[in-house]
Amino acid sequence: MKTLKLLSIIFLGSILLTSCVAEVIVEEDVYIEPQPFINSNIGISLNALLNTYEIWYVDIERKNGNGEIPFLDKAFTVSFKNGTFYANNNLVGIGSNGNGFGLDVGSYGTFTTEIDINHDIDGKYALVITQLSDNQIELYDPITRTSYFLDGYQRNTFDYDRVFYDNIHYFLQEYEVWEKVYTSDFGALNEFDNENYLKFSYFGLGDNFESSRDQNGIAINDIIYDYVGHYEINEIVNTFDKKTLTLDYSYLDNEFFELSVINDSTIELFHPASETVYRFAGRGGIIFKKSSSQNDKKRIKKADFMKLKK
Repeated sequence: MKTLKLLSIIFLGSILLTSCVAEVIVEEDVYIEPQPFINSNIGISLNALLNTYEIWYVDIERKNGNGEIPFLDKAFTVSFKNGTFYANNNLVGIGSNGNGFGLDVGSYGTFTTEIDINHDIDGKYALVITQLSDNQIELYDPITRTSYFLDGYQRNTFDYDRVFYDNIHYFLQEYEVWEKVYTSDFGALNEFDNENYLKFSYFGLGDNFESSRDQNGIAINDIIYDYVGHYEINEIVNTFDKKTLTLDYSYLDNEFFELSVINDSTIELFHPASETVYRFAGRGGIIFKKSSSQNDKKRIKKADFMKLKK
């Protein structure tokens, strides 16, 4: 009898011990430690990641998807600073506007792996962020299934000049009109001597340049344009700060120039055929903070750019 009682006690004790052990194991299996934004190698929060770099370059060539986020399509760089969203939308003044950050164009908030951006003009967007490498992130819009890819830099190492010259066709569009302010004394007489105004518009809108023989100094809205056509910017081998400009006049011959930038509001055109030098000053600067306009600037991939020129 005592033996039976002893066995019963041992059996009951083993059951209690087993259930006690099992309970501890279950608790450890289901416990989940709250995690920060762990796409980063160092496990920092999303907001901290965005502030690791002062400037994020929008690599429009890597854009994936057919949707559009207007404020990213027009931006060369964006920055995230203490809840304020900045963008460099203009090449005029890039590197100096807002101490390099550009314009204050909205606000933002971060939530684990999502950023909510409230743009002053374009409204609210909820984007998912994935860190691809130490200085590369992807911004994904789940509504349009479109991704933008951003590269991080510090202001003192970011090559603003390279961005300027790589996108110089947008620079020409940042003034309502360019007025001829200088013609060299040397060089053969030619038809372009008589053209005093050039206007550059956006690719995809049909004819994208106009020229006028009106006298200098008249109001922008009073200029009457005599010619229309397409313009084209191309590279010069081993020279990043000078381009070629071809004015393809409708029903007329082309004019070919070497294009140099004197400053943020002055360009120089060298006409090899006549060896004449011209300078044009920009009038009516356009600030690309606004959007939703048919004529607003929009950055596009070079492949799409080439299609529009055909």
